[in-house]
Amino acid sequence: MDVLDVKLDLKTMKYDLIKGIYECSQRGLIHTVKWLSEMNYALNHVKPLPEEMPKYSEDCEGEMEEFLIAKSYFNLKEYDRCAHFVKECSNPKPRFLYLYARYLSIEKKKLDNMTDTNCPPDPTKNEALKDLCTELKIDYYDNKLDGYCLYLYGIILKKLDLLTLATDVFIKAVMLEPILWCAWYELGKIIPDKNKIYSSELPDHWIKYFFVAHTYLEQLNNDESLQIYNTLYSMGLENSTYIMSQIALGHHNRRKLDEAINMFKSILAVDPYRLDNLDTYSNLLYDLADLAHKVVNIDKYRVETCCVIGNYYSLRSDHPKAVLYFRRALKLNPQFLSAWTLMGHEYMEMKNTNAAIQSYRHAIEINARDYRAWYGLGQTYEILKMPNYCLYYYKKAQQLKPNDSRMVIALGEAYEKLDKTENALKCYYKACSLGDVEGTALIKLAKLYDKLNETENAAAAFTEFCLREEDKDVKFEEQAEFYNALQYLANYHLKKGELDDAYTYAYKCMECEETKEQGKALLKSIAARRIEQEPAQNVVINETIANMSIANEEATSSNMDIVFSPNAI
Repeated sequence: MDVLDVKLDLKTMKYDLIKGIYECSQRGLIHTVKWLSEMNYALNHVKPLPEEMPKYSEDCEGEMEEFLIAKSYFNLKEYDRCAHFVKECSNPKPRFLYLYARYLSIEKKKLDNMTDTNCPPDPTKNEALKDLCTELKIDYYDNKLDGYCLYLYGIILKKLDLLTLATDVFIKAVMLEPILWCAWYELGKIIPDKNKIYSSELPDHWIKYFFVAHTYLEQLNNDESLQIYNTLYSMGLENSTYIMSQIALGHHNRRKLDEAINMFKSILAVDPYRLDNLDTYSNLLYDLADLAHKVVNIDKYRVETCCVIGNYYSLRSDHPKAVLYFRRALKLNPQFLSAWTLMGHEYMEMKNTNAAIQSYRHAIEINARDYRAWYGLGQTYEILKMPNYCLYYYKKAQQLKPNDSRMVIALGEAYEKLDKTENALKCYYKACSLGDVEGTALIKLAKLYDKLNETENAAAAFTEFCLREEDKDVKFEEQAEFYNALQYLANYHLKKGELDDAYTYAYKCMECEETKEQGKALLKSIAARRIEQEPAQNVVINETIANMSIANEEATSSNMDIVFSPNAI
């Protein structure tokens, strides 16, 4: 999408938002109502005339009493009771409420029955869900589903891992109800790539800009996503905390951490009680005490709060307590992706590889684009010394995050362990060209060249590594690599007879206790080599001295007061 073509009619947008808020609240789509309401609030400066506001038609004719009592039970999360009172209804709103209540009842029972094994039941084996899917399928092929029921059908298809059909159903849902943000949102999570976005028949509606930006962010096309969000932000939506949070997430994905932190601070200045995405914000901070205290005071039973506290304990290396809070988050919302991934990291720290694998795999079930979970699985199988599995998962992570040097280096290490040295070399080269965030690609490249006995290439890589390290403060854990590289270069130049260069590197080895003795030995070897190279020079010097001695003797015999000394040479 060309961001220059973004056009918004704010009055039309306001009209659609107010209508959507009403329609979705009637159907219990509380998260979509929240999103629409936040967008509507960002447009509080737009004041349409009364005649420009939507006129609501009554969709429950003859079934109003059943709808109202069912909706009251729905609001109290008595889903079976709700479904019972509208099961015979045929009007769109009560029909949707019946189907949606049945779906939420299935999900609630699954959550209530979930054991503490860290592995929720497989939704594809849930007979109740399959029965509901069959009921919706019949209505789907009879063209009886409106946009809202199509959205619900798409959700169930997605749960059953029927993603291609789910994509088509979500597209039909937004064609019928463009304002239905939850359908756009779910579509953005499963649409495979940007080509599919443009090949799909989507409604020409202002919300499409938000969908494209959201989908780009899901696909980690961060630059394109930020372009659209920044354009929308500048077109009268500068008060939208949703857009601000998406921009912060884009900066986070691009590892522009200072920009992400500043945007989160701006969001909290506008809406100090907003908890959405604060779990991501907590990943960026090194001191979480204040943030943890703040979120607990706002709502201690929100999933974001549990994740912030979990991160707080993780930073303090209290990993069991961190796991406890991530599990609390998942009790509140088992589909909360961040909690599964973070819990996997904690189990890794605790060396509980089985639990880590289960956590990461469940994160991937929720969102197959979570590169952190794929990367975590690679690390887990690396610990288990299963390099082929390790390679598979690192490949997945690198495909999702192709310009992240950490993923490329991990892939290179996996190739190296499998003796696929050409592939490993390519990975380390690519990591160097991408910026090498962790500064390890050059040293790995140098060591691999050394292992292959390609000394010239190894020396070049070690030299570049040392030059880069000299330009920054060498961390304690990096000192060994730095001084070992200096030692290698001293030996390399000594073998080539380049004694001045060898002396420079050997002398620097004296700065580190671990390489000090090797440095002394190298300096002695260099001194010996210098003496070996000096005899030819000594012959010339000795002849000169001899000649001067003869001249001295002749001058003495001639009573000439001339004395030559070898020190004068």
